[in-house]
Amino acid sequence: MFEEEVAAYAGAPYAVAVDSGSDALFLCCTYLKVVEVTLPKHTYISVPQAIVHAGGRVAFETLEWQGMYQLKPYPVWDAAKRFTSGMYVPGGFVCLSFHIKKHLKIGKGGMILTDDSAAAEWLRRARYSGRSEEDYRIDNVALMGWNMYMTPVEAAYGLMLMQDMPAHNADLSEDYPDLSNLPLFK
Repeated sequence: MFEEEVAAYAGAPYAVAVDSGSDALFLCCTYLKVVEVTLPKHTYISVPQAIVHAGGRVAFETLEWQGMYQLKPYPVWDAAKRFTSGMYVPGGFVCLSFHIKKHLKIGKGGMILTDDSAAAEWLRRARYSGRSEEDYRIDNVALMGWNMYMTPVEAAYGLMLMQDMPAHNADLSEDYPDLSNLPLFK
């Protein structure tokens, strides 16, 4: 129910709930098999870390952004600072964060918005240790996945918070340090 509610609000055909916005980015980068990703040098540190953990390399650019930006050249959008109606980018993987400092203040959690049904199915299995929704004792698990699903309690809380979500929200802003000089990403 929570995934469907967020998808309808954002204007996306599918939504996949995960345990954080960083893991949403990681799963998308893994699914797309990213090689080199260009992103703003002023962003949250877990974004380039997600790219590197997914097997990619990071290149930084000077880019002023507000609300969301693309992980170029891939159709992945970091939208941790944006959550408003109709925000979905067709053909993309729009990654949301539900951290306490974001619009939907669940405390923990994230979401991937997409219009690709095959990708949505892969992302659902990948977030849940490669499993489908059936009993693990009879599931024919064929995908190496991760334990990155959103708990039912967080989803229920998010569903409750969605009842009071305004039709439009202004983008959030934050001053991020320049990550391009960190030895971690050289």
